[in-house]
Amino acid sequence: MPQVKVVVTLKPTLLDAQGRVVQNALHSLGYANVAQVRIGKYLELELTPNGATDPEAMETEIKEMCDRLLANPVIENYRYEVIE
Repeated sequence: MPQVKVVVTLKPTLLDAQGRVVQNALHSLGYANVAQVRIGKYLELELTPNGATDPEAMETEIKEMCDRLLANPVIENYRYEVIE
């Protein structure tokens, strides 16, 4: 069964408030060498064997899932990897 690993992050031009809080916390713990923290989402999807078998159809379906639910394309970027 194919497995899809998806990473979703805020676009670089947007302020990552959560990342900033974690960065400040790391600094307060003495880790002053941390220049920036960006927080995102990591998802693993396991596809059923009766789904799209054509690589192009599978890519289209994965992109649709990311654009419609897993990521907000207005403020987030995503990348994915398909593992057979």
